[in-house]
Amino acid sequence: MGSDERVGYLQELERELGTRGLVARVVRTRSGPAFLRVVNPEAASLAEDVTCAPVPDGRDHYYWWSWGERMVRVGDPDAAARKLAHVLQPLAPARGPAAEPVRDHLDVREHREPAACDRRAPVPAGERPPSRC
Repeated sequence: MGSDERVGYLQELERELGTRGLVARVVRTRSGPAFLRVVNPEAASLAEDVTCAPVPDGRDHYYWWSWGERMVRVGDPDAAARKLAHVLQPLAPARGPAAEPVRDHLDVREHREPAACDRRAPVPAGERPPSRC
């Protein structure tokens, strides 16, 4: 399979990714194989470079992740686009109690005085309460 044919497969994946709202562009280099740069426009730090190459000692071509793991066969750009869209999706913010800030048990603003202080007499109107027990 020639370089142009690999570029053609990358272009098919590029079109498929466009339908999912991801930005993709085939990049051709002088010294290496062409690859597809994929970016999530809503979170530009989420990006991936996809290559197209045969498996070692084989003839079947696949899309490959940037870390060298085989993704899917080139004949199924829809499956490759689904995987890329999933990987490039930002994490949802945490919700519920886990999202609450952790309070430091030594925070003086949250400090409660000893229980004996809870039993002090009410302060008459116009007077300042004592600062300590």
